[in-house]
Amino acid sequence: MEEALLKIENLKTYFPVKPTMLSKTRYVRAVDDVSLAILPSSTFGVVGESGSGKTTLARAVLKLVPSRGGKVFFHGKNILEMNNKQMLEVRRKMQIVFQDPYNSLHPRKTIEAIIGEGLKIHFRMNGTLIRDRIASVLTQVGLREEHMYRYPHEFSGGQRQRIAFARAMVLDPEFIVLDEPTSALDVSVQAMVLKMLRDIRTRTGLTYLFITHSLSLVDYLADYMAVMYLGEIVELGEKKKIFDHPAHPYTDLLMASNPIPDPNVKREKRLLKGEIPSSIDPPSGCRFHNRCPIAQKICDTEKPELRLISDDHGVRCHFPLTSS
Repeated sequence: MEEALLKIENLKTYFPVKPTMLSKTRYVRAVDDVSLAILPSSTFGVVGESGSGKTTLARAVLKLVPSRGGKVFFHGKNILEMNNKQMLEVRRKMQIVFQDPYNSLHPRKTIEAIIGEGLKIHFRMNGTLIRDRIASVLTQVGLREEHMYRYPHEFSGGQRQRIAFARAMVLDPEFIVLDEPTSALDVSVQAMVLKMLRDIRTRTGLTYLFITHSLSLVDYLADYMAVMYLGEIVELGEKKKIFDHPAHPYTDLLMASNPIPDPNVKREKRLLKGEIPSSIDPPSGCRFHNRCPIAQKICDTEKPELRLISDDHGVRCHFPLTSS
């Protein structure tokens, strides 16, 4: 089997909650013992409800938030053990495109200054070399050379997200985290940005970690996927296997709530009941048992392990729906 470009082992990211006079310090368990592997030149999608820990996982992978435990291997080296000097080269190879194209770009800097900052830091470039490189990368994302002399407020939301992607691409990275990059865009603009992402990956061999709440976007862009719930991965594997045979009840309900763009297709309405519990005090046993339609007594008390039910298809459930 091909060696993973990025491998996560038992990653934990907790955030302390300020104690009161009558309570001890408690923790928000945003990411709780997550393990996965991402192959080179692939897109790995992570889906789940708001509050499931998707964005925190993405930031912890890039060491943008501190981790309480676990390991993150990039090219076989644990980046969580690296100092700032060692991380400098890694940061060039691992980039991120944030969710909000309006707040991720400095409003008082030109596009040339925004995109060129990384070139100055990592390659010591300046002047004509920077402008030539920026012109090239702007063309790759569907913009024009003269756009580098404008300011972020002069662009639409879709154009700003292209600029954010150009800022990541300009350093010639191997791995890019896409943190819900189209959620703030209109549907028609989403389609153009997603097509751009897929075309660039095909052309350059980039590897993506794609964070989203939309199963339709995962179906379009991803090769592999993980479903997160309350800080844990509940299902993991090849996208096609999970879409064809969802094994966890949570995944199955997410699939059932995903709209099908065909008025002639009718199916039974099955919706998720209740709200996602607090990650400060998660439920005992299986974290999904209080919302699960097939939960049994063992689910209340015994925590299920993530186990393989077939090749490259894992599920964290005592009673998986299928053996796919």
